[in-house]
Amino acid sequence: MQHARPLPSYLIQRYHGWKATSYTENESWYRTLAQEGQHPRAMLISCCDSRVHVTSVFGADQGEFFIHRNIANLVPPYTEDGGQHGTSAAVEYAVCALRVAHVIVMGHSNCGGIKGCDDMCSGRAPELEERTSFVGRWMDILRPGYGRIKGIEDETDRLRALEKEAVLVSLENLTSFPFVASAMEKGRLTLHGVWLDIGEGRVEQYSAASKTFAPI
Repeated sequence: MQHARPLPSYLIQRYHGWKATSYTENESWYRTLAQEGQHPRAMLISCCDSRVHVTSVFGADQGEFFIHRNIANLVPPYTEDGGQHGTSAAVEYAVCALRVAHVIVMGHSNCGGIKGCDDMCSGRAPELEERTSFVGRWMDILRPGYGRIKGIEDETDRLRALEKEAVLVSLENLTSFPFVASAMEKGRLTLHGVWLDIGEGRVEQYSAASKTFAPI
């Protein structure tokens, strides 16, 4: 591939530092992971945002989480159109092949994808309405959630509500996958929704009983 170039030097230096310290100190663990394969207990669906570091938030080790990241931590509804669906494929692999016990959807504060959805749905981002906009068509998944919170006038409050709607829409869409619904009915899979306040370091979880997010 002619367009590929060597890694930036700072990344190469960091790699050598990791190999000499973290890897060397835990070499037997890494070799066990390589030889025995992965057996994660949970799948975590989070945003691509570089500020969202899910393994640090939950103190997870290698092999503990099956992690899938995309714009605004969204799960599309189940469809059988024969297309290429990265998120749906990740969910299928986690539930059917890895047989995870939990699927956790994590939203977060100050999400750029959520802001884009708000702008698009309110008519302030016509470029996202274009058929050729990958971000716009992906954020269409959240339109039902926007419809529920669009009456909130304060922008800060509206965006925060939409961030949490992204979690709820994703949880709802997860249940539309037959293999997810089947695993839940058999009692071997549970779904969870959480929201991270990046600045405050606060995680809130959704309660189906109260229909609210509350700090954990």
